[in-house]
Amino acid sequence: MEPVFDANVLLKLARTRMPFGKYAERRLIDLPEPYVVWFSRQGFPEGELGQLLQAVYEIKVNGLEYLFDPLR
Repeated sequence: MEPVFDANVLLKLARTRMPFGKYAERRLIDLPEPYVVWFSRQGFPEGELGQLLQAVYEIKVNGLEYLFDPLR
């Protein structure tokens, strides 16, 4: 069964920009998969940003990126 993602969470992922690092200012939904996989291995940041990055990770590694298409 496919995971169900709340529309508000998807909108937040589309609107939130990475605040630091190599991909600073890039929308979270546009971060490259290897970058979010790296975070999954190193540990996601604390707080809301970490939760959002973890959601992006789950979507990307499970082949659900089509959920982002209407948000681009």
